[in-house]
This record gives sequence, structure tokens and C-alpha cells, in this order.
Amino acid sequence: MAIKDKRKFRRLRIKLGVRRSIVGTLERPRLTIFRSNKGIYAQLINDSDGVTLAAASSTGKGIAEAKVNKIEQAKLVGNLLAEKAKEVGVESVVFDRNGYLYHGRVKSLADGAREGGLKF
Repeated sequence: MAIKDKRKFRRLRIKLGVRRSIVGTLERPRLTIFRSNKGIYAQLINDSDGVTLAAASSTGKGIAEAKVNKIEQAKLVGNLLAEKAKEVGVESVVFDRNGYLYHGRVKSLADGAREGGLKF
């Protein structure tokens, strides 16, 4: 098994373990993130209905034009998601880091969402 496959398997195992215990509801949706090499994406998901309530990404209009590094970009995505959550009426969420380690871009997105007013 190649190292790349081991990393994917490790993240998948962590992701599935976390998803067993974290469930998003209408009152407290699940804030899940996806991190690619080029961008970062975040969603608020109501798992009981299977509906995405709000989403934000680094490929959006306001963030893609900003000349900042990826960590600052992730913080902007967190702020944008917090604004969209307020429009939908969501104040508190359950954070799902999706198997990624809590540092770097993941931590920056979480800090940006907290600064925007989300509680988790």
C-alpha cells in the first residue's frame, strides 16, 4: 500500500468514527469542511432532513479575488459561513473536522466562524 493510500485510509477511518457520534439537527446543524489543495469548503448540514442549510467556499466571488494566503482565505470562509448562518437563523453548530487534523486551515476556518458569531 502506498503512503498516499495510507493517508486516505487513515482520514476515512477517523471521519467515519467521528460521524458515528456527531449528528446535525435543525437547531444545531453540523459544520463540515472539505479541504483540497487549492481551496476550502464549508457547509451547515441538517442530518435529520438531509438538507444543506448554508455553504461557503474559497472559490466564491469575494474570497477568490482577495490576495491572501490559504490560512487567511480559510478565515474569510469561516466569517462568510457565519454570516450566512445568521441569515438562516443558526447560532450554534456541531463542528465536524472531517478527519483532518485541527491546525492550519481547519483551525483558521473554525476561528473565523467563531469570530463571525457561531458557537461550538
